[in-house]
Amino acid sequence: MNDELAARQEDSRRRQDAFNEARGEAVQPALRALLGAVGDDVEVRSPIYVDYGDNIFLGDRVYINFGLTALDVADIRIGDGTLIGPQVQLLTPIHPLDPDERATGIESARPITIGANVWIGGGAIILPGVTVGDDAVIGAGAVVTKDVPPAAVVVGNPARVVRQLR
Repeated sequence: MNDELAARQEDSRRRQDAFNEARGEAVQPALRALLGAVGDDVEVRSPIYVDYGDNIFLGDRVYINFGLTALDVADIRIGDGTLIGPQVQLLTPIHPLDPDERATGIESARPITIGANVWIGGGAIILPGVTVGDDAVIGAGAVVTKDVPPAAVVVGNPARVVRQLR
């Protein structure tokens, strides 16, 4: 890791710790210092774990329960009114499949976009490059490897559509 990335991660750890330790009126300012953007009427329950924090953008009325892991090497965008259950993972990093290339430490990432009014059940994992459409539901424990259409209910590993809500 280069010096610039190491410094960014160290700064992120300080901001992450400040949010995770904040109580009362200190919570919202600490959250806004940690993330790239925070809409109105947002609640994020600590702890939260991030790579950088400043690549995470929350819309209005977002609720995130305990234990979110958001590896934001690329952008993570979460739309208005989205509800995220406990222990959800949003993972943007990609490591090479080739072991020799992987040993070099090279890493890339693809953004995650979550639409408006989405419900993500506890323990779900959203993988790099996934877009979740508006009004979708991600079942608890689902591993989402590809895009989710709007108003779809997906469950399982890998997640598959089991119902369309409209």
